[in-house]
Amino acid sequence: MSESAGGQGDAGGRFRMPGEGALRAVQSLVALEDTDRAAQLYEELGDAQRERIRREAARVPAKERRGLVEVLRRARDFLGAARLMDGHGEDATAADLYFQSGKYMAAAESYLRAGEAERAAAAFERGGALERALSLYRELGAREAMAQCLVRLDRPFEAAALYQEMGQVHAEVEALGGVRPDDPRYVEAVLRCCELLDAEGFTHRALAVLADAVSSSDVARGHPDLVTEKARLLRRMGMEAEAEAMLIRRSAAASAPSANGYRFLKAIPIFGELSLEDMKDLYRLARQVIIAPGAVLLEKGAPGAGLFVLMDGSVDVFSGPEDDARHLNTLGPGAYLGEISLVQDGPVSAHVRARTSVRALRISRADFERYVDTHEAAALRIYRLFTQNLAGRVRALSA
Repeated sequence: MSESAGGQGDAGGRFRMPGEGALRAVQSLVALEDTDRAAQLYEELGDAQRERIRREAARVPAKERRGLVEVLRRARDFLGAARLMDGHGEDATAADLYFQSGKYMAAAESYLRAGEAERAAAAFERGGALERALSLYRELGAREAMAQCLVRLDRPFEAAALYQEMGQVHAEVEALGGVRPDDPRYVEAVLRCCELLDAEGFTHRALAVLADAVSSSDVARGHPDLVTEKARLLRRMGMEAEAEAMLIRRSAAASAPSANGYRFLKAIPIFGELSLEDMKDLYRLARQVIIAPGAVLLEKGAPGAGLFVLMDGSVDVFSGPEDDARHLNTLGPGAYLGEISLVQDGPVSAHVRARTSVRALRISRADFERYVDTHEAAALRIYRLFTQNLAGRVRALSA
């Protein structure tokens, strides 16, 4: 390439600046559709020169500016590219670039101008502006996202009310578990928790919640409604009065979420490094589903349906949907299916049918994508472990 074209590589692969300046050199390479070399030139300039290019580029015509935006994007100067796009009627593109640069508040404002309220809300949430995110989610009617924001805003009662409207019992229980002993509605939260747990068949957990409430709150200790509730639960368990103290101790030891699927979800390898807070947020996203005997959970060749975590019942795994398909495995409580579809598009590789009635937790890909968009540290840990596990499978197959 000649110098008159805007720049020339020397033996070391670097560029000599033409007399007309850095911006003109970059523009010349863009005009020649040599965007990669333009990006390399931009990368090799000093901070002051890059700043001058960005300042001057803001004044060039729209078509040239878009070419320069692509140069900055390829050079990974996402923030510089976003600022070049900002205010020129291409708010959605600017928003994506702001998001890539980690400027979530600027991204959210650009998404709003572009009319993409849902993405704006997620960016506000990612940036920590939870009240603004909540307001947008409310306008959108996105109740599940609202509930997650309310939990993070330490407003568990409001979150629990939304989960109740959506019929997500386990998430309502988790939200109510966030009500602190000094909250005026603490006893109300405990009673509602016990009611829900007992109705789901977890009476021993309801008793453990009561035991914890009595030990952590002066108001709860001896509260007549809680005494009445404890007596009711003990009768449900068929326990004698003299066994009450032992029952409470045993229930307290078993108070960690397990039978409702939390323990199973936590045990999945790609979630193995999530913090307690991130794990709880993920668990609240899960929806409990009941699958009838003979129903298909995963259809071979179809798009992935998300993650299923089995809590009760069993499923059969076949090589395909045909009547004579090879039976590969039978899976029961604690098994999980479809985790790859959370992070990767692709058809299902096996055919899975319910052998018995199955109770499972399901996390859809859409819900998971919103989760990783708003939980940056968790996303990094999940994708790193996913990559490690995938590499391990490849090595095992190679061996």
